Amino acid sequence: MTSITNSVLTVPAADSASAIEHFASSLRYETDCWDVHDAFAKGDPGFVLLDVRGPNLFERGHVPGAINLPRGKIIASKLAQYPADTLFVTYCAGPHCNGATKAAIALAQLGRPVKIMIGGITGWIDEGFSLSS
Repeated sequence: MTSITNSVLTVPAADSASAIEHFASSLRYETDCWDVHDAFAKGDPGFVLLDVRGPNLFERGHVPGAINLPRGKIIASKLAQYPADTLFVTYCAGPHCNGATKAAIALAQLGRPVKIMIGGITGWIDEGFSLSS
């Protein structure tokens, strides 16, 4: 009897109920570039999109409709103009950058609802969407 062993098969997949719970849960914390683009295309997206990169990178190109608020400047007074239940969606350079995650933590620490746009600006460009400058 031949046994196939590889890194994929070493750990068995979760049962279906656990998989549904896990993957559905991830959508409470993240969205993707396509969904953000679609939300803006339909008009009022219902969230504030934050580009948490530095101002120089923001000026070179950003997602249309995004507001530049670098991660280190996320403080209560900068958010005072938004109702407490405003959803914020953060993004940074891309999957190689954890700035969106750090910004999401800062927003959550301020009691704000938050998601991350996975892929960041790199994912946006990969989807073929244009940037504003």
